[in-house]
Amino acid sequence: MARILVIDDEPEMRTILRQILEKAGYEVVDASNGREGLRRYSEKPADLVITDLVMPEKEGIETILDLKRKFSGVKIIAVSGGGQVGPRDYLKLAGELGALKTFAKPFNMGELLKAVQELLA
Repeated sequence: MARILVIDDEPEMRTILRQILEKAGYEVVDASNGREGLRRYSEKPADLVITDLVMPEKEGIETILDLKRKFSGVKIIAVSGGGQVGPRDYLKLAGELGALKTFAKPFNMGELLKAVQELLA
């Protein structure tokens, strides 16, 4: 069973992603910010990371940089609802820094699940 780490500061988003991914047969671990996500990934690496970009404590761009620096083969999907400059700019930067797929919130859960399946195939 593939293991997915979901990093998002919104509890509702973590819950929804957990339910959808577990229903699809994945093991899901979650974290409420990038610092916690890095710790969880270091303790037990996941097959895929889904991370929000705008979060307190350690935001997603910094999290992606740290993950890629320490674990070069990590597969990452970035999601964002925006922030001060809007989601498109953050998502573009996330892609340039190593996120394999990006989604603007709100996103279609079916499309996200398809991306997860493609990256884990």
